[in-house]
Amino acid sequence: MRTGAPWFARLTRFCMSAGLVLLPTLAIAADEDPWESVNRPIFTFNDTLDTYALKPIAQGYQKVTPQFVEDGVSNFFGNLGEVRNLLNNVLQAKFHDAGVDTSRFIFNSTFGVLGVFDVATRMGLQRSDEDFGQTLGKWGLGSGPYVVLPFFGPSSVRDAVGRVPDSYVSVYPYVDDVPVRNTLWGLGVVDTRAGLLQAERMVTGDKYIFVRNAYLQNREFRVNDGEVEDDF
Repeated sequence: MRTGAPWFARLTRFCMSAGLVLLPTLAIAADEDPWESVNRPIFTFNDTLDTYALKPIAQGYQKVTPQFVEDGVSNFFGNLGEVRNLLNNVLQAKFHDAGVDTSRFIFNSTFGVLGVFDVATRMGLQRSDEDFGQTLGKWGLGSGPYVVLPFFGPSSVRDAVGRVPDSYVSVYPYVDDVPVRNTLWGLGVVDTRAGLLQAERMVTGDKYIFVRNAYLQNREFRVNDGEVEDDF
């Protein structure tokens, strides 16, 4: 792994410039899905790819993997995500939560054997789920129009941009060994998809609209830390 890198300086510059560039666009967005005519075909592409490739792989993974192993894999990737949670809690001035994130990472990385065992939760340290899209929302930037990203799925203008700085605090850019990096990335994708297998049973009616509304409501919930107005 590379450890040097002035990634924090680059990330800080990006955060500042992104906020200045996006503010006018995000603040005036009135229609949550003005690009539906483009979003739907991309959604169909993603859904087809998922139906015939990713979902069967995730189902096979879940079928052959013992539950304790599956839990360990999920815990491992969750522990890697603590760095992102920590940074975004600091940027949102949630210093208590940032302290919890730090403690979780330390305890799970050591006593939890690189995060395979979630000992921090058993100690009463609850996991955050923060990203830079939420950080922008915390400081008043609207989500902007809803957008479906190829391969990545539902998003918004704000959240799509937020993926860029978040990528600097993920483990993948700092793994030099390409096979190891690709294996980690692939396993993370499959683990995430396997975790959604039960949730997708809730989908009813027009799948595109259901996913869109569920995404927008969930993002509002997370940006406002649980204080949500029913606008949908």
